[in-house]
Amino acid sequence: MALAANLGFPRVGAARELKKAVEAYWKGALSSTALLDTAKELRMRHMNLQKNAGVDIIPSGDFTLYDHVLDTIAMVGAVPTRYGAVAGDVSLDTYFAMARGSQKDGTDVVAMEMTKWFDTNYHYIVPEFRKGMKFTLSSRKVIADFVEAKEAGITARPVILGPVSFLLLGKCYGEDGLDALSFLPDLLPVYESVLQELHAQGASWVQIDEPCLVLDLSDAAKEAYKTAYARLSTVGCSLMLTTYFGALKDNLALATSLPVEGLHIDVVRAPEQMDDVLAHANGKVISLGIVDGRNIWKTDLSKALNRLEHAAERYSADKIIIAPSCSLLHSPIDLALETDMDAELKSWLAFATQKLDEIVLLRDALHGNKHVIAFSNNEAAIADRQVSIRIHDKAVQARMAKLSAKDTERHSAFDDRIEKQRTALNLPLLPTTTIGSFPQTQEIRAMRAKFKKGEITEQAYDAFLEQATTDVIRWQEEIDIDVPVHGEFERNDMVEYFGEQLNGYAFTQHGWVQSYGSRCVKPPFIYGDVSRKNPMTVRWSAFAQSLTKRPVKGMLTGPVTMLQWSFVRDDQPRSTTCKQIALAVRDEVVDLEQAGITIIQIDEPALREGLPLRHADWKDYLTWAVESFRISAAGVQDETQIHTHMCYSEFNDIIHSIADLDADVISIETSRSAMELLDAFVDFKYPNEIGPGVYDIHSPRVPSQSEMEHLLQKALDVLKPEQIWVNPDCGLKTRGWAEVRPALEAMVAAAKAQRQQIEKSQAA
Repeated sequence: MALAANLGFPRVGAARELKKAVEAYWKGALSSTALLDTAKELRMRHMNLQKNAGVDIIPSGDFTLYDHVLDTIAMVGAVPTRYGAVAGDVSLDTYFAMARGSQKDGTDVVAMEMTKWFDTNYHYIVPEFRKGMKFTLSSRKVIADFVEAKEAGITARPVILGPVSFLLLGKCYGEDGLDALSFLPDLLPVYESVLQELHAQGASWVQIDEPCLVLDLSDAAKEAYKTAYARLSTVGCSLMLTTYFGALKDNLALATSLPVEGLHIDVVRAPEQMDDVLAHANGKVISLGIVDGRNIWKTDLSKALNRLEHAAERYSADKIIIAPSCSLLHSPIDLALETDMDAELKSWLAFATQKLDEIVLLRDALHGNKHVIAFSNNEAAIADRQVSIRIHDKAVQARMAKLSAKDTERHSAFDDRIEKQRTALNLPLLPTTTIGSFPQTQEIRAMRAKFKKGEITEQAYDAFLEQATTDVIRWQEEIDIDVPVHGEFERNDMVEYFGEQLNGYAFTQHGWVQSYGSRCVKPPFIYGDVSRKNPMTVRWSAFAQSLTKRPVKGMLTGPVTMLQWSFVRDDQPRSTTCKQIALAVRDEVVDLEQAGITIIQIDEPALREGLPLRHADWKDYLTWAVESFRISAAGVQDETQIHTHMCYSEFNDIIHSIADLDADVISIETSRSAMELLDAFVDFKYPNEIGPGVYDIHSPRVPSQSEMEHLLQKALDVLKPEQIWVNPDCGLKTRGWAEVRPALEAMVAAAKAQRQQIEKSQAA
C-alpha cells in the first residue's frame, strides 16, 4: 500500500513563537533553557499535528533554531577557526555567532556568508572550506531529535542534508584552485557515524536531501555522488535520496543507479519526469512530490489522483510514497487561522496543514477509499477559480497588448544621462545613501497595529508618521548623508505594502514564512490581473522632499521581486504577471518624478533568485525579467536617476543581463564577501555607477570606520571614484537604532576620509 509522507514542516510556529524566543535569547531576555524548551514544544506540536492528520512518514531533524545548512555545518564540525575551537560540541553561542557575527565580551567576529536557497526566498548560511579543514561529529542534534520523537511515540524519518550537496553549496577560501569536492573523503566518515547512530537508535529510513541533483553537474560532481553513496549505502539505514525544485533530466541515470533504497522526485515543478523515473527506478521506493510545497493553491485532487493511478499501474503501488514536492518550510502553516479572508479566495487555498490533508486524501483514494465529499468540494473550488470574474481585467489585458520595445527604452544612453544627472544633482564623490528603510521600532509597529484596529484615527496615524519622517530626515542631514531616504515607517513589508495597493493581490493575517533565521515574511498572493489603484508612495516621498534641499530617494519594489516574493497565480505564464506588475510600477515612477523626486530606487533583490536552476532555461527568464524592469523604469526623463538594489547573489553568470537593466546606479551586498561579489562587475567593466555595500546589516555588529574604509579602498582599487556610491548592504528595517546610528555615522566618516584622499591625490 502507498504511504503518505512529509519532507519537512514550517519551523517558526503559528504565532511565530520561535522567532520571538530566539530574538529574546539574543537580547538576553530569555535563557538558553527556555529557548530550547520552546523549540521542543514546537517540534512536538508539529509532529503531533502531522500524526493526527494521518501522515505515515513524519520527518525529524527538519526543525532548526536558525538554518538547516548551519545545522549541517555544526553537525560535521565545519566551524571556521575565527569562532574558536568546538572540541566536538558546537555551543549555542558559537552557532548563532556563525549566523549573525558576534561583538561582545571582547570578541568581534563577522558572520558567515548567506545566500539564497536555490530559487527560493529562503536564505542559508554558506559553508566555508579551507585547506586542512578537519571534520568531526560536533552536533548530535539530528540524533537527539529522532530520539525525542521516538520517546513521544513517533518513529520518525530523520532528515539530513546530503554530503555532496553540502559541499557544492559551500565556498572555498584561501588557496586558489581549492575544490570543495576534494573534502568528500574526510567528510564521509562523519556522515557514516551519524547514520550508524541513527540506525542504532531505531531509524529504519533516513531522508537524505541532495537537491543539487537537479542542477547542471560536472563530471567530478557525478563521480562524487557515486563515491558518497557507495559508502553510505552500507551503513544500515535505508536511504530516501530526496530531490526537489526541478527535474533530474541528464542526472536521471545517475540518481536511479545510486545504491539507495528510495528516490523522491518533484512532480509539481517537473511533472514530465515521472514516467522516465518510474521506467528506470530499478525497484526503488519512489516518493512522488505531487502536492506543491512552494505555492498556496489547492491541489487539483482528481487530476493528481489520475497521475498517481497511472503511476501505480506502471509501478508497484506498495513502492510508491505520496508526498509534497519539497519541504513545507516554504508554505504558511495553517489556513484555518485566516478568519478575515474573503471566503471565495480562501476556498482556493491550501497552507502546510491543509497540504498534509491533501496528501492523506490522495493516499486513501489510491487505496480505493475515496473521500467523496472532500473530492467534490475540491473539484468545486478548482472550477470556481477557473471561471471567477475577479481574475481577469480587460483594461489590463488591453494595455499589455499595446506594449512595444519603445516602452522598455530610456530617452538617451547612460553616458548622456549620467552627465545630465550629475549636473542636476551636484553630489560629491562617493555620495552616501542608504538602501531605504530605517528601524521599525516597537513604537512604530504598535502605532500601525492601533491604526489597523481602528484604535486611532488616520489623522493621528499620519501625524505620527510625519513626525517620524521629519526626525529621520533631520538626523540624516545632521550626520551629512548626501541622499537621504524617508525611512519607510508607513510600510510593513517591501512587497506587502505595495501589494495592498494593487488590484489582483490578496493578503493573509498569519501567513508567515521563514526568510532567514528569525526573519519572517508574510507573502501576498496574486490571484488576478495586476494594476495600480492609486499612487502608492508619492505622499510620503513628496513630504520628505519638502523637508530638505537634498535629493530624497524614492523607494519602490521592482516587478521581478514583487513576483518572486509573492505566491503567484498558476493559470498564466509568470512573465505575463511580471509585466503587469511592471506597468503598475511604471505608473508610480512617473508620478514620483512629477512630484519632484529626482532619484528613484526600484529594488530587485530577487532578480538572481528567480533564475532557473538549469542554464538552458536562463535566456527566456532573463529576457522577460530584464524587460519587466525596463518597462518599470523607462517612463522618466534623462535627469531622473534610476537606482536598483540586489541582495546576496553570484552575479558572474548574469552580469550582461544586469547591465541590460540599464539602471543608472546599482547597489549590491558585498560586505560579508569582503567585496568579492564586486569582481563580476569589475571583470565585465560595468559602465554604470555602483554602490558596493560596506555595512553588513544582517548582523548586529557595528562595523568601525576603519573597517568600512578598508572595504571602500578595495572598491576604489578596481573602480573609478566617480562610479562608487557608499551605502549599507541592505535596508535597515530589522536593525535597532543603537546599532544603526553609530554604523551610519562611521560610514559617512569613512566616505569623507576616502573622498579627501582622492581629492588630495587629484590635486597633486
